Order: sequence, then structure tokens, then C-alpha cells
Amino acid sequence: MAQLIDGKALAAQMREQMAAQVTELCAKGVTPGLAVVLVGDDPASRVYVSMKEKACAATGIYSAEHKLPAETSQQELLELVDQLNNDERIDGILVQLPLPDHIDEDCVLNAISPLKDVDGFHPYNVGCLVTGHPTFRSCTPYGVMKMLESIQYDLDGKEVVVVGRSNIVGKPVALMCLAENATVTICHSRTKDLPAHVGRADVVIAAVGRPEMVKGAWIKEGAVVIDVGINRVGDKKLVGDVEFDAAAEKASYITPVPGGVGPMTITMLLFNTIQSATSRVTAK
Repeated sequence: MAQLIDGKALAAQMREQMAAQVTELCAKGVTPGLAVVLVGDDPASRVYVSMKEKACAATGIYSAEHKLPAETSQQELLELVDQLNNDERIDGILVQLPLPDHIDEDCVLNAISPLKDVDGFHPYNVGCLVTGHPTFRSCTPYGVMKMLESIQYDLDGKEVVVVGRSNIVGKPVALMCLAENATVTICHSRTKDLPAHVGRADVVIAAVGRPEMVKGAWIKEGAVVIDVGINRVGDKKLVGDVEFDAAAEKASYITPVPGGVGPMTITMLLFNTIQSATSRVTAK
């Protein structure tokens, strides 16, 4: 039976360490600052922004929330981003997605200064990851890497199969594993014989957004399973992209849903913000 990789516990441990870092930075005259921009009234986004506010408060990070009406124009949003780029109190800028349909998400994300792009979505930071000189790493895949690190898992020479090819998780986590000398296969909706690919993996990272798409029977004995997915089934039940109970019978380690990768995403956002503030101290 697999051991659980408890993301909630790991996140709490990391945030305790980060709170101590923030205290040290404040003593040097720098308070890390994160600006969160929410456009519209999407319920899931509201909840997520509220969680970020609480996490900042608990860690000692200055949090500046900008909650804008859904009818905010793209130009108005770009002007706010420009102000935040030039605000010395702000080390990180996060524009909460999705944005209303009339706003071009790529245009807005590209307007964020790469030096404050703590979400790791700017083409400059993505390019640095691709070329092996990472700056800000995308938060969810970075959290996955920290979870593997927490069980002292050595990726060198291992077979990693990533199920999902999104710019937010699939592609960046594949690059991060590649940087650790893993052999990486990215699978997706057009992949032929997905069970065979998953079945040879030492590490399976599922980030496809489909409830229990990866079957437990596919998992190789002793593999590590990282389930990034979180899907609502029925009124209340949350499940991942992996058939948990069956996979846990074969895996050596597995992440639960909820309480696995999810708590690590906000933690790595705070981590990146503190890194940005640290570079501000160095520049003084």
C-alpha cells in the first residue's frame, strides 16, 4: 500500500520556514509584497484569492488586492499592471485567471514585468526554464518537484510520464523533470495506448483534468504517483485524475486529492514572491 505524500503538511512546514525568512527580510528594511488582481466575480477565483490573502497574512507578506468589476476594459487592466510593475512595494504580481472574455489573457500576462512574474507564465521566464536557466518557475509544477524532493526521490535516469500538456502544468513539469536527468514522456488526448506509457513509468504525473482517467491497473508496481487533478463529481465529492484506491495498491507513494498538490501551489507562489524580495535586498 502506497505512502501518502501529504501536501498540506509539507506546505505548512515550508510556510513556517518562509515566515522566518520574511522576518529576516523585514529586519533589512524589505517587506515582500504580492499584488493580486481579480477581474469579475467568478466564485472559484474569489475563493482562491481569499486563500492567497490569508496565506500572505500568515507568512508576513504584504498583500495588495485589486478587485475590479467584470466590465473593466483591457486598457484599464493594462494600466493597473503597469502601475504595479513600477510600484517598489510590490515584488510579485498575480492576475487571477480566467479573465472576462473581452480581455486577451496573453496580452495581460505578457505585460507583467518578468521580474515580478511570480506565477512563472511570462514568455521570458518560460524561455529561461526551457534553456536550463530557470528564474521564476510556474507554481503548481514547482510544488510537484518539492513534493518529490520531500520523499528524497532521485529522478536521475528515471522514466517520468506526464499525462497532460498544458502550459501551466504539463509542459513546465516535464522540463523540470528533464533538468533532473529524467527521461520524460508527455502524453495527451491523442496518445495511442496510454496504459502502456503509464505502465512503464517510475513516476506518473497526472494533470489532464479528467476524473480518474488514469486507472490504477495501469500503474507499475512501486511507481510514484503525483495527481495534480481536482475534479468535482456529483454535489460534493472531489477526485483526482487518477483512480486513487486502485493506484494506491500498486504505488510506493501517492498524493491524495484533496490535500496533495493543491496546498503546494499557493505555497510556491509565496516562495517565488520571497525570492523576488530577496533579490531586491541584494540590489540595495
